[in-house]
Amino acid sequence: MDRKIPEETIIRLSYYLRALFYFTEENKKVVSSRQLADFLKISPHQLRKDLSYFGQFGKKGVGYSCPKLIDNIKEILGLEREWSACVVGFGNLGRALSFYKGFRDQGICIKAAFDVDKNKQNKTIKDITVYPLEKIKSIIKKQNITIAIITVPKESAKQIAKILYESGIRAILNFAPIKLDVPEEVILKDVDFTCQLTYLTYRLKLLEKED
Repeated sequence: MDRKIPEETIIRLSYYLRALFYFTEENKKVVSSRQLADFLKISPHQLRKDLSYFGQFGKKGVGYSCPKLIDNIKEILGLEREWSACVVGFGNLGRALSFYKGFRDQGICIKAAFDVDKNKQNKTIKDITVYPLEKIKSIIKKQNITIAIITVPKESAKQIAKILYESGIRAILNFAPIKLDVPEEVILKDVDFTCQLTYLTYRLKLLEKED
């Protein structure tokens, strides 16, 4: 699947799912590709192309059943089951991510957190226990954790990634502002807030020039 399907398509599936949840909350049982595309400000052609990679889900002239398409997309994205995850770095960002309701709504359950600060260790907050780094391997195995979120300073991130790999983690969401060198079998996704903000400042500068 991955050799043919663009990464952007997979990302857009998450947006389609979010939009479908919105329409369902509005008691809408069927939605057309035009309605769904307009809501997300993309072209209906792009939406239909993205979905066509995985099969035929709608009926021409009728549209998509919201409940059925939600189930289809959740299955495609692996969200029909629960995934256990951990957060390494229990600072402000790590704490916020640990309790982010959106993860659990999508079937991603934060089971544990890790931090070097002794004042944070061995404390349980809202069902999440913060452990010292020395327990990463044993806790990951015990809790059957498969996904790790890194929110440590860049100076520590590479070593943390190495420890996680040695502990059996093969999927990492990295918030540290550094490029991690991980083995090919590790699925790595970087999130750099600075890059996102500089995109905004660039667009704002263009708007100022237009004014």
